[in-house]
Amino acid sequence: MNTVPQKTVFPAATQQIANNTTSWIGHVPGDSKEFIKGQTFIAREEGDLQTIEIFSNIVSDPGNVMMTIHSFDPRAKTWSAVLGSAQVAFAKTDTGKWIPFHIPGLHLVKGQSYGFRLQSSDSFIGVGEAAGSSRQPPLDEGQEWRFTNTGNQGDAYSYFSLAFKIGLRA
Repeated sequence: MNTVPQKTVFPAATQQIANNTTSWIGHVPGDSKEFIKGQTFIAREEGDLQTIEIFSNIVSDPGNVMMTIHSFDPRAKTWSAVLGSAQVAFAKTDTGKWIPFHIPGLHLVKGQSYGFRLQSSDSFIGVGEAAGSSRQPPLDEGQEWRFTNTGNQGDAYSYFSLAFKIGLRA
């Protein structure tokens, strides 16, 4: 008899798993600035959101990371109010791992645009990122975003994408 709990695996409905560089989130050591990263995507499938995973390249300063999910208007490039959130405590041992943020209770509609943001006031973490080019962007249907704690206006980058997996239950 198997007494070890089995990890529930949800197939990735949308993902970008390439990782050839690092993007930083959190509180910059020795500075008051905080980097907030975002990633937009189009739901390729319809279903109930279970997890959003990100790849942790480097945990420089361990701490708590908050993920929020939003609807996203790609024409106006605007983020809605928070639809759901989850917080995960990162440890140095999380370096080089896919880290799940469990955000159940939100239904994603196929073909709709969404975005998630990662922020932390007590950690500094490098997350997996793919750098592409105008001819080969890492994710055709989304953009990486960069915000700071000094303002809500962000900058979008079409040739960059965070490494992520969206797990849905149909």
